Amino acid sequence: MLELSTPVQYVKGVGPRIAEVLAAKGIHSVGDLLHYLPFRYEDRLNPRGISELRAGEMATVVGEVRNSGLFRTRSMPIFQLTLGQGRARLRCLWFNATYLQDKFKPGQLIALYGKVEEDQRSHELQIVQPQFEILGDSSGGENGAERKVAESLEIGRIVPIYEAAGRLTPRWFRRAIRTALDNLTPDLPDPIPAAVRDHLGLISPQAALWNVHWPDPGESFEDLLSSRTPAHVRMIFDELFFVELGLELKRRQQKMQTGVAFRLDERVRAAIKKILPFHPTPAQKKVLKEIAADMEKPYPMRRLLQGDVGSGKTIVGFEAAIIAIENGCQVALMAPTEILAQQHYFSARRILENAGYRIVLLTGSLESDRKREVRRHISQGNAQLVIGTHALLEEKVEFAKLGLVIVDEQHRFGVLQRLKLMRKSGEGEEGRAALGRTGEGARPHITPSPHTNPPQPDVLVMTATPIPRTLALTLYGDLDLSVLDELPPGRTPIATHCVADDQSPKVWRFIRKQIAAGHQAYVVYPVIAENEESELKAAIKMYRELSSNIFADLKVGLLHGRLDNELKEQVMRMFQRGELQILVATTVIEVGVDVPNATVMVIEHAERFGLAQLHQLRGRIGRGGAKSHCILMTGGKVSEDAQRRLDAMMKTNDGFKIAELDLELRGPGEFFGTRQAGLPDFRVANLIRDVQLLEAAKREAAAVIAGPNAEISAEEISRALVHMRARWQHTYGLVEVG
Repeated sequence: MLELSTPVQYVKGVGPRIAEVLAAKGIHSVGDLLHYLPFRYEDRLNPRGISELRAGEMATVVGEVRNSGLFRTRSMPIFQLTLGQGRARLRCLWFNATYLQDKFKPGQLIALYGKVEEDQRSHELQIVQPQFEILGDSSGGENGAERKVAESLEIGRIVPIYEAAGRLTPRWFRRAIRTALDNLTPDLPDPIPAAVRDHLGLISPQAALWNVHWPDPGESFEDLLSSRTPAHVRMIFDELFFVELGLELKRRQQKMQTGVAFRLDERVRAAIKKILPFHPTPAQKKVLKEIAADMEKPYPMRRLLQGDVGSGKTIVGFEAAIIAIENGCQVALMAPTEILAQQHYFSARRILENAGYRIVLLTGSLESDRKREVRRHISQGNAQLVIGTHALLEEKVEFAKLGLVIVDEQHRFGVLQRLKLMRKSGEGEEGRAALGRTGEGARPHITPSPHTNPPQPDVLVMTATPIPRTLALTLYGDLDLSVLDELPPGRTPIATHCVADDQSPKVWRFIRKQIAAGHQAYVVYPVIAENEESELKAAIKMYRELSSNIFADLKVGLLHGRLDNELKEQVMRMFQRGELQILVATTVIEVGVDVPNATVMVIEHAERFGLAQLHQLRGRIGRGGAKSHCILMTGGKVSEDAQRRLDAMMKTNDGFKIAELDLELRGPGEFFGTRQAGLPDFRVANLIRDVQLLEAAKREAAAVIAGPNAEISAEEISRALVHMRARWQHTYGLVEVG
């Protein structure tokens, strides 16, 4: 009998060589193979008769090959096949398909799936570019028994269609998965507690695995295609539940750890009031209250502060920093790029230095002597607010008494980097060892000894890109959420326009008009890492064109990532002071640069930017009282997805709506631009489609961790946690969970 943990090579018909092909698809065990789900299903229980087909519909047709061949036209070779059912015939066409030339033989039984169309000339029905599968060979190439088995899996039922892997066809996967299921141990343990199964009406793991691959004849086809059958729901819930269980346990553990209970007395309140440059918005007050309440507690704060571009997160971060500093602790503020770290450093000096706070900047590009000196100030405790990039994660950086960590623009940092910085306060190996305890006897170990661990710092994560609710529940499920949902007073909504680049003379005239009215403008060019050299040249060339021809009488500056830091700073300073009227830049200005007098943002080749990036760039303007304009210029052909992005930008200024659409367009992995973002690589669940199941999983996980009680026994909790640890280690490698 096979177990879910059995290496896949021991499934009959696999063996070591095919196991290597499967490993490239992430399939190592029998469990992995059974989680390789069909991407769609074909109804071959009632395959359509050719005479029943209607133009415009998607259809599965099973029939015999009558003839096939390649004919060449002036523009391309076309492969044509005639499929027959009795006297009825159907023509199938594939363009540029010379590879099909020797694929089919008369008499073969094949299944086709595609869109039925009416031929313009003959008015006969045909299917163009159908997906196909050869089901059997009427010449008797297979022996009778084999053919019977094959046909029982291919015809007369709802058939699963798998993505091919190298030379392994969907048909191969059907046979291998069927063999694995036939030989799977009949008593699969169920790690989900009975009470949770009852609440949601979940079927058993065994039934789910069978039915997801081999649906019953009566199964709703609509439910199959939308992954809403009881089998799909069980498998999706499984995945989400064990992620949420891990995050819930992590939250509980954090509340058992020793933190710094900061005092928030009149002296601290007066210090905060002293630095405020303007009257805070009600949203800022609410959020600061949530943060301050967390900081007063004896366990470490773990909070995510998210708000739209320009909603005033930085000042809230500085207010939290003052609470820690006034209590005698140091604060670390970590930004994803040097330019943003410098921006924070200058803002902090402007807002905090007059009040007597000592601030230092530590980035990778500092000279080694200066770095050494800054590290000394940090370790001796002279530096109260330490601002930096991931250079703060270096082993050599030691804090005297770190009380608060602020991580800005979080989703450029992996969750593991977040943990590493927390450890700077001297947290021991306990967290790292936590995942190691996966044996059967492992009990939920939550309480660390207060004597062995120094207090952990509070952590405030700030992100300027609003995060869709589903991702806040998974990626940041271990954090409490605060939302800044209103802009500071005096901000005017930004008008967004989209124009083709042949309209550029009009755009330049508009910029001239704005500058004549005393305002400033950005002109931004894309620089994508792959062709950084050529694209940087394009930005520099355009700067020359604008500064020496189009705006020869105006002051134009250039800012890009390759400039050395001093020069970058100098250019930014000149723009902020109004000494430059137009700033030509690459996306280095995407985050953090604050120039209230800038009212125009022209984005060249806007179709090449992601939605979140476009929204971030637009957020650089509209920071003063004057009406601001964002002009999206497109060059060349605009794809359908790019058009949707541009339309969304013109329709709304709301970053939360934009984030939801961005996630929908790009999918969770790409939304974060990196697999290392700490997002679990779900095999079955889809965060956009399964948001209700995700919320149910979060609710049920919290109920399980709150046990044992009349509904859930200690043994069930232990079984679920053992399974969760093994799962997190094997599948997600996501966050350390105790």
